[in-house]
Amino acid sequence: MPRSRSLALLGGCLAALLIVGLCVAQSAPKRILVYTRNYTPDGKGYVHENIAASVEAFRRIGAQHGITVDTSADPAAFTPANLSRYDALVFSNSNNDAFATDAQRDAFRAYIHAGHGFVAVHSASGSERNWPYFQQVLGGHFAFHPPQQSFTVTVADPASPVTRSLPASFRWTDECYFLDRLAPDLHILLTTPRDALALGDKAADARQFPSALPLAWTQTFDNSREFYIALGHNIDNYDNPLFTGILERGLLWTLGMNR
Repeated sequence: MPRSRSLALLGGCLAALLIVGLCVAQSAPKRILVYTRNYTPDGKGYVHENIAASVEAFRRIGAQHGITVDTSADPAAFTPANLSRYDALVFSNSNNDAFATDAQRDAFRAYIHAGHGFVAVHSASGSERNWPYFQQVLGGHFAFHPPQQSFTVTVADPASPVTRSLPASFRWTDECYFLDRLAPDLHILLTTPRDALALGDKAADARQFPSALPLAWTQTFDNSREFYIALGHNIDNYDNPLFTGILERGLLWTLGMNR
């Protein structure tokens, strides 16, 4: 066989193997860790009653899309070897101290830097309140919320794969979180008119925040895709198709499974 033909055949075989390898890699099942730790040294940190419902919602989403869902509230899960098993971390209603040691924080930082995904729901913005890197990954930091109430949620970007099927606006009853230390490059998805809220004794503080108060966003930070939604205080939110649809599409975006 002529040498040129042999090289062409070899090149064709290598190309075919590369395509097969890419297809296998793309079709490999995804795995996520849903993390729910709430801890303060004095034991006075608020623990949301919605945690079990939120975990179950992510289990349903995982089952629908062939995503393996593991859960933990144990910071010992944060080792490089264990985190390497996961395509994304979901901090679902975690709060206060997410980690117990700096080694666990280092493992989290390395995981994010390696390009894995991160999803955070509701009170996760109150996790690691004294660690600026975590707040950069999440995109902000919980400041306060006024009393739970009904308010209008506006879709800021209807073209995003996370919000694509939502109405232009909808009424929602929840704790409306105000977040500070917002990252500069957030892709804001949902907002609410700040001045339409019943703010009570928080009215003066609220004026320091954007008039279109951000409630959900995506961003890319330190090689990672990240999605956060501030809504989700109530247990029944996690049976609401509108809300769980946002969680589903936010997770899929983080995993690169929708565009």
